[in-house]
Amino acid sequence: MSIHTTSTARSGRQLMLLSAACYIANVMLIRALGRAGTDVWVISSLRFAAGLVLCFAFYHRSLDLPALFTKPRLMLRGLIGGAATYGFYLTIVRLGAGRAVFLNNTYVILSALLAVWVLAEPFRRPLVLGAVTALLGLGLLTGAMFGLLRVGLYDGVALLVALASAWVVVAIRQLHREGVGTATIFASQCVYGLLLCLPFLLINHTVLPGPGGCAGLIVAGICAGAGQLAMTAAYRHLPVAEGALIQTLVPLGIAGGGLLFFGEHLGWTDLGGGLLIVAGSVVPMLVLTPANRQGGL
Repeated sequence: MSIHTTSTARSGRQLMLLSAACYIANVMLIRALGRAGTDVWVISSLRFAAGLVLCFAFYHRSLDLPALFTKPRLMLRGLIGGAATYGFYLTIVRLGAGRAVFLNNTYVILSALLAVWVLAEPFRRPLVLGAVTALLGLGLLTGAMFGLLRVGLYDGVALLVALASAWVVVAIRQLHREGVGTATIFASQCVYGLLLCLPFLLINHTVLPGPGGCAGLIVAGICAGAGQLAMTAAYRHLPVAEGALIQTLVPLGIAGGGLLFFGEHLGWTDLGGGLLIVAGSVVPMLVLTPANRQGGL
């Protein structure tokens, strides 16, 4: 495995932080539009469609369209990633944002462990401590830590989504190693995600929201697409554990957005959880320089 230089590590972290910002914007828009009861299939479909538009608009020359239908790992990445995206939105609707976000974000540890097994990536002590600290912070911030004894069907769905998300980020690293481009990897999710959603849209005779709602969902989809592209590109430079850990900043941003834009209240446990997330996400980035990332730390 190639040694990560300071510049590539910095570039990967910047891309992952950009991805987190885009995902926060996406959830804030969905949260605002969700008050109108927008169907989850519509939200997912418009997200995938917007992602495809981004791919064709900015990466049409590097897109390998035949690979989307001939490369098994790429096809599987698309199917599992598309299903996980729908599952994420579904669990937010069924469980509430706090519980769903906490359960879904267990993929941070799951993906790191899977990367150790599949990619032979080291799970360094700073990353282990950071992941555990960030998950504790997520539990406090979302309030889910105090209600996890009640386990139902959609809790299981959320954990399956976490497993799927863990597999997806490892698959992204594998595809990068095989020379598959960022836009092609992302386009696989959009294509197969749409194929999964369209039958349900037709069966349910889904009615689209009004022009304002559609415009908002399209903007939300563009934010999500930009976030996915940035994340996919970041995994070219970052180990799975470090990249996934940075993504735990997303719930913190969502909580902050709820405070600023929706008049939500943050208590002491919320603030404590936020501090733990920041500590768990940022400290490993400061400790893990390219040199000791390859060493025994």
